[in-house]
Amino acid sequence: MSRIGKAPIEVPANVQVSIQEVDQGTQVIVTGPKGTLTRIFRPEIAIVQEANQIKLSPKNEGRMARSLHGLSRTLLNNMILGVNTGFSTKLEIVGVGYRAQVQNNVLVLSLGYSHPVEIPAPEGIAFTVEANTKLEIKGADKEQVGQVSALIRSKRPPEPYKGKGIRFAGEVIKRKAGKAGKK
Repeated sequence: MSRIGKAPIEVPANVQVSIQEVDQGTQVIVTGPKGTLTRIFRPEIAIVQEANQIKLSPKNEGRMARSLHGLSRTLLNNMILGVNTGFSTKLEIVGVGYRAQVQNNVLVLSLGYSHPVEIPAPEGIAFTVEANTKLEIKGADKEQVGQVSALIRSKRPPEPYKGKGIRFAGEVIKRKAGKAGKK
């Protein structure tokens, strides 16, 4: 049995959890101050709510049920944390003339191309820009925050020679020496 999966999930007082069986498995709707998240969990996992705790257990001892046990618990815990406190990712833009700004919920990036790169904010995601080169992505869904962060980083990934590009805050870029030159 999974060590992560058998740990119960504490539900805060300001979060409501609704569990119902559907054709594809178990649908869980989590509502809190930051919004509402919905996910359908596989039918191999049983989800039971007791007072302010949620417990997950595999319905059988098959390989699929055992492998989904810890994953399902982590996904449900992330939903509860997301609607209660939210998730955020920070990005740094490095390079001369590289900058970011937010206009009408659209992130506009100047990354050295001949045109500005515009990324509209998906539903449930908010962009904040500090000092033109520091960007923060906030949202309730951890998976969506990570996906949008990766999309933004892919527009100009950091290069290994000068380190220019968009990187996650605290990310270390392995540098290369470059040309040696004539002597």
